[in-house]
Amino acid sequence: MIKTKNLNKVYTTEEIETTALNNINLEVYEGEYVAIMGPSGCGKSTLLNVLGMIDKPTSGEYVFLGEDVSGYSERKRAGLRKNNIGFVFQSFNLIDELTVAENVELPLLYLGYSASARKKRVNEVLEHMQLVPRKNHFPQQLSGGQQQRVAVARAVIAHPKLILADEPTGNLDSVHGDEVMQMLGKLHDEGTTIVMVTHSPSYAEYSQRIIHLFDGNIVSENLQQQFKI
Repeated sequence: MIKTKNLNKVYTTEEIETTALNNINLEVYEGEYVAIMGPSGCGKSTLLNVLGMIDKPTSGEYVFLGEDVSGYSERKRAGLRKNNIGFVFQSFNLIDELTVAENVELPLLYLGYSASARKKRVNEVLEHMQLVPRKNHFPQQLSGGQQQRVAVARAVIAHPKLILADEPTGNLDSVHGDEVMQMLGKLHDEGTTIVMVTHSPSYAEYSQRIIHLFDGNIVSENLQQQFKI
């Protein structure tokens, strides 16, 4: 699903040049669950943003679903992104003025689903995530754990092939963090590919493979569970 070759990301200002990613060579197979770990500032979120086509590499190759997307325009990246990738962020990124159901529905609006198809799919996902009783609530009326469940529901609403999760438990206590990790595990069991950035060794154990970053470099990989390609 994902393959990078000598991937680099350099940020340049008038005074300084910072290498965020240095010659990243990485493969993620369809149906795999990968955790990315490392200290703050090591390039984890930058790598996730490049893999999610939010940002583009400075040099090197990035092949997604068989296409070299490293030189794609923002418009072409956006088209691939909205049809194939769901994002889960540490800060939830819900829209306060929209209800739970409306927040979850948003990706389907961008994809041009009909009103009836949107309603059906939203109800399916809310039921799957046990959020039906909260569907007409606003984000500020929910606990942190409930808000993250809404964010996960929004991420999976359009049947993405890949979920990118950036510290999805970072703002949660252990009980709600465990709940979100169990949800991600269930989605993986159902066939979704997951790449997750985390600081937590215990949450990284949910994955099949752990990639360790340091100063923009992959320094080690730990295979936790054998994955059959």
